Amino acid sequence: MESLSCAGIAFLDGKIFAARRNTCGEMTGKWEFPGGKVEDGEDVRAALIREFNEELGVEIECGEKLGECIFEHKGVVRRLIAHKVRFLSVEFSLSDHSECRWLTLEEAVRLDWTPSDYAILKQIL
Repeated sequence: MESLSCAGIAFLDGKIFAARRNTCGEMTGKWEFPGGKVEDGEDVRAALIREFNEELGVEIECGEKLGECIFEHKGVVRRLIAHKVRFLSVEFSLSDHSECRWLTLEEAVRLDWTPSDYAILKQIL
C-alpha cells in the first residue's frame, strides 16, 4: 500500500515559491514545495490547504494538478501529487522551515532539493 503526499506550487512574476526545511530532522536544509501527508479520508486539495496553514500560517486556494511522482522512503512507497496554488494571504509564520523564497527556475535548479520535490521541479521546467 502506498502513502499519499501533496505539494503546492505557487507562481508569481515568473518565479516559483519554495521553502527550506528546518535544520533538525530528516532532509535537513533541503528545499521543497510546501505540503505534506494526506490524511485518511482527506483529498489532496484539502490536505494542501491544511498543510499550508499549519506550516506557513497562510491561506491558499488550489488549482490544477501540475505533476506527480512515486518514490520510496524508509521502505514505504509514496505518491507525491503537486497542484498549483495561489496565496490568499502572505504573512508567513514558519514552523517547519527555516526560510522561504520566490525563485527563478534558474535559481531553483541550483538548490539542494528533496529527491521527490526535485522530480516535481523537473516536470514543471
